[in-house]
Amino acid sequence: MPPIFMSMLLSIPGRKPDRSSSCCARRLALSQSHNRAILGAIALAERVPRLPAEWRAALIGAMVGTLAWFAPGLVGGGDPITQRCLAGAETLTMLPLLFLLRFGLGTLSYAAATPGGLFAPMLVLGAQLGLFFGFICRFAFPALDIQPEGFAVVGMAAFFTGVVRAPLTGMVLVTEMTISVTMLLPMLGACFVAMLVPTLLRDVPIYDALREHTTVRAAHAEERATTASASEHRNLPPGL
Repeated sequence: MPPIFMSMLLSIPGRKPDRSSSCCARRLALSQSHNRAILGAIALAERVPRLPAEWRAALIGAMVGTLAWFAPGLVGGGDPITQRCLAGAETLTMLPLLFLLRFGLGTLSYAAATPGGLFAPMLVLGAQLGLFFGFICRFAFPALDIQPEGFAVVGMAAFFTGVVRAPLTGMVLVTEMTISVTMLLPMLGACFVAMLVPTLLRDVPIYDALREHTTVRAAHAEERATTASASEHRNLPPGL
């Protein structure tokens, strides 16, 4: 089944979607935590020099594969999880556990230094986080007839913006996924805050931080190689 995301659920009359932007500060804090967790996991993995990258990837793959054997729906890109969140099929009690599990899996998998990406896992986390706050708001304001599914849509765009700092890209992608513009105004407000606050706090977007990390690592590797070459040259017998 292709990942078409239940757009008819986003046009239910009588709901109050504008409250979804009020949760953007919490989503933003978690998006910054996501960036720091990714960078911290990479730095931690690089501090184990005796373990080759192949073995490190094999160990992480074995752990994820073991989880996939018992719960295949929790691993992978996460499209089915995103669909369930946009359909409101998750429960309030399970969402925090699923969010923490996917948060940890994404961080651990990226630290394996194997081909992969952050895009799909980011959307899963944003949808889960948005749906969770939608449930909380519906419980706190029962008279407003709030539909948590709308919060999941806004959560994807806001979390993506908080991590990547590309609000227009996030809104366009989420709009294409849901095939609906109903939540465009709440997404605009949430993405504005998700872009503004980390910019004022000088928090680096994840891809810029990864590029800087790669550049610094390459410079350190070149410096170590130069130092080793100079040391070997000094240790050569005279006349050679």
